[in-house]
Amino acid sequence: MRRSVRVVVLLLLVALLGGTSTAYAQEPPPPPNPSDDQLSQSRQEVRDRAGEVGSLTNRLAELDALTDDLQAELAGQRENAEAALVDLEAAQGAAAEAGERAEAARIATDAATVAIDQARARLDDFVTATYQEGLDTGPLGLLTSAQTPEELVARAEFTDLLARAQLAAQDGLERARVDKANADSTARALLEEAQAREADAARAKDSADAAFAAADAAARAQVEQLAAVQAERDQVQGRLDAAEASDAGLRDQRARYDDWQRVLAEQEASRQRAERDAASARDAAVGPAPRAGAGSAQRVIDRAMSQLGVQYVWGGGNGRGATTGIPGPAGDPGDRVGFDCSGLMLYAFNGAGVSLPRVSRNQFNAGRKVPITDLQPGDMVFYRKGGAPIHHVAMYIGDNRMIEAPYTGADVRVVPLRRKDLVPQATRVL
Repeated sequence: MRRSVRVVVLLLLVALLGGTSTAYAQEPPPPPNPSDDQLSQSRQEVRDRAGEVGSLTNRLAELDALTDDLQAELAGQRENAEAALVDLEAAQGAAAEAGERAEAARIATDAATVAIDQARARLDDFVTATYQEGLDTGPLGLLTSAQTPEELVARAEFTDLLARAQLAAQDGLERARVDKANADSTARALLEEAQAREADAARAKDSADAAFAAADAAARAQVEQLAAVQAERDQVQGRLDAAEASDAGLRDQRARYDDWQRVLAEQEASRQRAERDAASARDAAVGPAPRAGAGSAQRVIDRAMSQLGVQYVWGGGNGRGATTGIPGPAGDPGDRVGFDCSGLMLYAFNGAGVSLPRVSRNQFNAGRKVPITDLQPGDMVFYRKGGAPIHHVAMYIGDNRMIEAPYTGADVRVVPLRRKDLVPQATRVL
C-alpha cells in the first residue's frame, strides 16, 4: 500500500515536472536590460549636464550682480545728465538776461553820448554866438543896451548864469555818460561771464550725455549677455532634463529586468525545489543503491537533484552525501558541509553503484567518451580554459540543462548547459 502511494506521488511529481519543463522552455523573452556601460555613461551624462547647469547658474548670478551695478551706474549717469540739463538751461537763461541788460546798457550809453554831443554843440553855439555875433544880438549887446547900472549888472549876471547852466548841464551829461559807460562795461563783463558759464554748462551737458550713453550701452550689452547666458542655461537644462529622463528610463529598465530576474529566480527555485522533492521521492522509492554498474541514468539524476540548494564546499561530498570541506585557498574554512563539483558526482553515481574517482579531471576518464552533440541525460560534461587542465564537472539532465555545484558562495543548482569553455567530449558511465 505504501509503495503504491509512493508511485502515485511519483507520477504526480513527474507530471508536474513535465509541465514545469515545458514552461521553462517557453518562458517569455526578458525585458530590455541596459548594460553597465550604458548606465555608467548615462549617469555621467547627467553629471556633465548638471555641472554645466551649475556653472551657468553661477555665471548668471555673477552677471545678475554686475547688471545691478550697471543699472545703478546708469541711474546715476541719468541723474547727472538731467542735472547738467537743468544747469545748462539756467546758464542759458542767465546769459539771455545778461545779454538783455548789456544791450540796454549799450543803448543807454549811446543815448547819453548823443545827449552830451548835442549839449556840447549847443554850448559851442552859445559861446560862438556870444563872442562872434554883434553887440545887439549877443550877450555883450545885452550889456551895452543896458540903460542903468543895475540893468547892466542884472544882464551880466543873467549871461553868467546862462553860461554856468550850460556848463552844469554839460557836466551832468558827462557824468551820466561815464555812469552809462561803466554800466555798459559791467553789463558786458556779466554777459561774458554768463556766456562762459553757459559754455561750461554745455560742455558739462555734453560730457554727462556721453557718460549716460556709455552707461546705457554697457547696461544694454550686459542685459543681452545675461539673456544669452540664460538662453544657454535653458538649453542645457533641457538637455539635463532629457538626460535625467533617459537615465531614469534606463534605470527603470534595469529595475524591471532585475524584477524579472527575481521572478525567474523565484520560479526557478520553486521549480528546483519541486524537482528536488520529486527526485528525493523517486530515489527513496527505488531503495538502497544496487550493485556497481546497475541502475539507470534517472536514478543518478534523481540523486543529484535531491541535493538542490545544498551549499558549495570545496572538497565536500562523497558517495554517502555532503561532508565538510577542505580548508585552503578556495576560501572554505573547512567546517562547512556541502558539495564541490566532483563530490556531487560521487554522490549521484553512487546511487547507481558506480564509484568514481575524486577529482573532475580523473572523472573525465572514468567512462567512455561521447561527442557533445550526442549528449544523453546522466552524461558528465567538463570545462577547461584553453589548454589548461579540466577544472569543473557537471551532469547533463536533458532539455539542454545541467546540474552542478558551481563555486564558493553558490548552491547546487540547475542551469542551462553552458557552451563557453565546454570540453567537446562528455563522459558516459551508464
